Amino acid sequence: MTPEPPDKAEQSDKQPRRRGDILGISALAAGLLSGLAGDKLSQSIDSSGWIKVAGISLTIVLALIWAIYNAPVGLRRYRRWRSRTPREPGELHVAAEEAEQWLVSLGSDTGGLAASEWFQQEEPRLRSLLAAEKAREENADDIARICDALEAWYLRRPDSRGLLELSELLAAVGDGCGRRDLTELAAARAATAYRLMGDLETASTRLGVSSNVATRGRTAAALTTRRQVERALLHLARAEQAPAGSDRDEAVLNARDRLDDARLRRPGPDLAGEIAIQINLAIVHLYQQDPESALDRLRAAAARATATGDASARAHALELHGVAAWMQRSPKEAKQWWREAANLYAEVDEPEGRARCLQHLGSAEIVNKLPDNARAFLEQSAELRGGTTAHPLLTHYLKAARDPTEQPPPPETPPHPTPTTWLRRQLSRLLR
Repeated sequence: MTPEPPDKAEQSDKQPRRRGDILGISALAAGLLSGLAGDKLSQSIDSSGWIKVAGISLTIVLALIWAIYNAPVGLRRYRRWRSRTPREPGELHVAAEEAEQWLVSLGSDTGGLAASEWFQQEEPRLRSLLAAEKAREENADDIARICDALEAWYLRRPDSRGLLELSELLAAVGDGCGRRDLTELAAARAATAYRLMGDLETASTRLGVSSNVATRGRTAAALTTRRQVERALLHLARAEQAPAGSDRDEAVLNARDRLDDARLRRPGPDLAGEIAIQINLAIVHLYQQDPESALDRLRAAAARATATGDASARAHALELHGVAAWMQRSPKEAKQWWREAANLYAEVDEPEGRARCLQHLGSAEIVNKLPDNARAFLEQSAELRGGTTAHPLLTHYLKAARDPTEQPPPPETPPHPTPTTWLRRQLSRLLR
């Protein structure tokens, strides 16, 4: 068997170590010789004290030179020993590994419900760890991984306040450790949080901050894509707030442009990214009153979501199938799609998606003049959302269902844009 070559660091230590050993031997020899010389001379003359003093001084000087000369060698040996000594991973690192593993299952058709239960139970512990851990260069990536996992969880609830707190924490970590990639990601995450709160101007400002932080590096392509998708969602939010007319049409066209840019700049092959972009492009077609083109996008998205086991994305595609069918004046087909989507959302524990489908079903029953059925669906939707205060359209539908004399609002057609959690996966791989 061929012997393994010696370690390069050990080879580099050999020559200084030999010189240091010579100095050490010299110091020992000087001490012995001075002692012997002093003893011999003391037998013949009385003034032998200066010889002993000179010998001891020479010994001390040579010993100090030996210690100083060998200090770098000893320090390198100590560092190598420390690096080879197995260390137990810290609690933060273990939590980051675990959160990332559960994130893979979140929204999937195999482990989506279990992942949701894990996040429900462990979210307080993860937040406590983030609050207690002091940001350092060696733990910045673990903090970022936990923030990524919690972002996906908050987007599914949705919890805009929790998302904003995550962005502030990650920004502090990025600034403290000199990690501009994390600072940029934090600004983009803050934009998402403000959009969910309805503060579109602040969201746009935060996106501008993200653009100016870091324009190069490993994460530049993925973060550019995220910003393009987020800008598209901002334009769709403006379209939802604007009355029908030129302002809404312009916002929708701007959203389409941003989504096309995101698709072209997507960093490498990414099925999850393609699904999200296809769903949001379908929403653009629905705003443009083009259900046929929307269905083309949605069929492709649903097929890819089924192939990848992404039940959450498939449920969203089916929900929008129902919106397109309603626009084509096929209410029976629309209700079938919404029921199927509601069941899928329930399987992966996405209460907001299920609540939307129940609201669609309730509004359809109001149009069919079945107020009792409508009330049952709408009350379930309100229960899943914890009330109707943040959902004025749901409040109007409930009033119409409970009071037949109440004039119902027109059936809702503006759909809900899909969250961009697929970008988190791409960024997580790059940030490691």
